[in-house]
Amino acid sequence: MAQFFTIHPDNPNPRLIRQAAEVLRNGGILVYPTDSGYALGCHLDDKDAVTRIRQIRKLDEHHHMTLMCRDLSEISRYAQMDNAKFRLLKSNTPGSYTFILAATKEVPKRLQHPKRSTIGIRIPDHPVALALLEELGEPMSSCTLILPEEEQPLKDAEHIRALLEKKVDLVIDGGTIGTDFTTVIDLTGEMPVLLRRGKGNLAPFGVEELQAG
Repeated sequence: MAQFFTIHPDNPNPRLIRQAAEVLRNGGILVYPTDSGYALGCHLDDKDAVTRIRQIRKLDEHHHMTLMCRDLSEISRYAQMDNAKFRLLKSNTPGSYTFILAATKEVPKRLQHPKRSTIGIRIPDHPVALALLEELGEPMSSCTLILPEEEQPLKDAEHIRALLEKKVDLVIDGGTIGTDFTTVIDLTGEMPVLLRRGKGNLAPFGVEELQAG
C-alpha cells in the first residue's frame, strides 16, 4: 500500500520532504506535484524503479525519461550545453519546459534515447518538487503521470492513490493542480525545434516561425 502525504503546495513541510526523499533513496517510486501536473519520480540511477515507471505508463525504450533538476549547474553535469543554450535555459527556468539535449557520460544509458544519446531535462516551477530535489541532492528520473488509457494527466491525488496504491510507494498530495503538458523544445541542433506545444511560452525560442516554415 502506498504512503500518502499531504504537503502544502507553497510551504512544504521539511520533515515530510525528508521522508519522501528517503523513499526515493530506498528504491521507491513516488507521485509528486509539478507546475504542469502530477508526475512519477524515482532515484536517478535505480534500474528497477525506472522499469516500474515504464510499466505503469506502458512506455518503450524510445520514450525519454526526464531528468528533474534543481538548477542549471546540475543540468550542466548531465547535458551538453554551449553558451547560447546555457543563456536560453537561464532565462526560461524554472518553468513548464522540457528541453532535449545531448546527454553526457553521467547519464545512465537506459535513460537516454537509444539511438540519439539525448535526454530530456527539466527544472520544475513548483515549491514541493524543488524542495524534494534539494533534499535529494541530485536529479530524479521522472515522467508525467498519464495512464495508458487516458488522454490527460491525472490531477487529483486521492484518485491517483486509489488507482496506483499497489504500484507506487508514495503519493504526495499537493492539491488539485492543472493538467497541462510541458512545452518540449529540442536544443540538440543549431536552432530550437518545437516537439510539443504545452504550457511553456514559445516566444523566447522563435519556434513558431520554424514550425510554420
